Amino acid sequence: MKKFKWDKFYLTFILLTLYIPIFYLIIYSFSSGNNMDNFKNFTFDHYLDLINDNRLLAIFIETIILALLSSLFATIVGTLGAIAINNIKNRNRKKLLLTLNNVLMVSPDVIIGASFLILFTAMGISLGMGSVLLSHIAFSIPIVVLMVLPRLKEFDKSLVDAASDLGANSWQIFSKILLPAITPGILSGFFMALTYSLDDFAVTFFVTGNGFSTLSVEIYSRARQGINLEINALSTVMFIFVLILVFIYYLITCKKGHTKGRAGNL
Repeated sequence: MKKFKWDKFYLTFILLTLYIPIFYLIIYSFSSGNNMDNFKNFTFDHYLDLINDNRLLAIFIETIILALLSSLFATIVGTLGAIAINNIKNRNRKKLLLTLNNVLMVSPDVIIGASFLILFTAMGISLGMGSVLLSHIAFSIPIVVLMVLPRLKEFDKSLVDAASDLGANSWQIFSKILLPAITPGILSGFFMALTYSLDDFAVTFFVTGNGFSTLSVEIYSRARQGINLEINALSTVMFIFVLILVFIYYLITCKKGHTKGRAGNL
C-alpha cells in the first residue's frame, strides 16, 4: 500500500484554492448575463465592450507602460545597489543596509502609500503618472536587490582577479564577466518588479491624481458601482498577459540552464 503523500495533497489544495476563483471569473467573462449569479449563453460581447471602451483601453496601455518603465528603472538601480551591498566589507554595515532594504518588503502598503503621499505633498510634486512611477520604482528596488544578491554570492570572484591580471578594465569586467553571471537574478528581479507594479493598488491609490489611473484603481472604482462582466473580460486578458510573461521568463531560464549545462560538459 502506497503511503499518502501529504506534501502533494497540500500543494494541490493550495493551487486549487488560488486558481479556482480565477477560472470562475474567466468562465463568467463569456456569459451573456450581467452578473455572476447564473451562467447564460456563451458570448464574446463583454470582450467587444472592452475593445470599444476607449477609457479602459487607455488605462490598460498606461498601466503596462508604467509597469515596464518602473521595472526597468528599479532593475537598474536595484542591480547596482545589490552590487554595492555585496562589495561592502564591514559585516555590520552590510546587515544594516539589508535590514533597511527589507523594511519596504514587510511594511504595509497603506503605510508606504501614505508616506509617499506626504513626501510628494511636502515637496510640491503634483500627483499623476510621475508620482506613481516614482512610487513603483521605490517599492520595486528592494525586490530586485533580494533577487540579485544570491547570484552575487554565488559568483566566483577569482574570475575578476583573473580578468584584471589579463588587462581587462572595470567596464569590461562588469559587462563581460559580472553582468552575464548575474543575469538570471536580474531577470528574476525585473519580472517580479513587473508583477508587483501591475498588481499594486494600495500605494497607487494614495499617489495617483485626477488625470491618471491604473487598472487596479479603475477596477476598484467600477466594482464599487456594481459587478460588470467587462471587468471579468479585462481580468482574463491581464491573466493571459501575465501567463505569457511567465512563459517568456521560463524559456529564458531554460535557455540559460542549457547553455550552462553545455559549458559544464565541455
